[in-house]
Amino acid sequence: MNKLIAKELIEVFLKEDVGTGDLSTSLVFDEDIRGEGYFLAKDDGIVCGTDIIDLTYSFFSDDYSITLYKKDGDIVKRGEHIAKAEGKASTLLTAERVVLNLMQLMSGIATMGNRLVTALDDSSIKIVDTRKTHPGLRMFEKYAVTCGGCYNHRYALYDGVMLKDNHIAFAGGITKAVNKVKSQLGHMVKVEVETETREQVIEAVNAGADVIMFDNRTPDEIKELQKLVPSHIVTEASGGITLDTIGSFKGCGVNIISAGSLTNGVKPLDISFLSKEAIKK
Repeated sequence: MNKLIAKELIEVFLKEDVGTGDLSTSLVFDEDIRGEGYFLAKDDGIVCGTDIIDLTYSFFSDDYSITLYKKDGDIVKRGEHIAKAEGKASTLLTAERVVLNLMQLMSGIATMGNRLVTALDDSSIKIVDTRKTHPGLRMFEKYAVTCGGCYNHRYALYDGVMLKDNHIAFAGGITKAVNKVKSQLGHMVKVEVETETREQVIEAVNAGADVIMFDNRTPDEIKELQKLVPSHIVTEASGGITLDTIGSFKGCGVNIISAGSLTNGVKPLDISFLSKEAIKK
């Protein structure tokens, strides 16, 4: 996660949430009142986003300390402390919601990634994300994917060529699309082709695709299509693969499974920030 970019984004989030000032905190507390609190897991999962605490607090003060009990990628159990924060009460409380929103989302994605890896139970296949991310949050979400034991697909439209059904249709076929791209593309960028039929797989192989996607194919269909693809070409299964279905793809032979469910509609992990005095014994 690029901390410079993260800080720029967090500033936008704070402007949205704090606006011209935190009325509740500024009217209750004097500037010199200090406090101590804990980030507490209220469910089991995988921790992600601990750097967000420091990056957010730093907009309000440099007079604070953070003690991490968990690092990104660690398992956390319900009731465990993730981190302790000490500093001005105004800093801890005004930053609280932005920190929690990001940490909860990121931890939820990391938790889903871990569950997908466990459900697939096939170390020969990498599970990767997609571009189905929330606008403005892609960097945080793609980082969270890696904390859950999964991998990133292309980051955006600019760092990889993926020829999908509409590209192929407008171009007049797979061969024409691949030839047009490869005549202009540098050698460092790979070309992936989405296929839906046996004939398209054969055409993509002959056209020189670097990666071939089997779109919306069953595991049994993939096993047959895989036989048509030379070993130097990377293969990917995609299309509606979820936690409930991913286990059926074990041993299907692809190198990659892409799952929009990694980031799309994931339930945030329940995390609270409670002052030392508010924690119930």
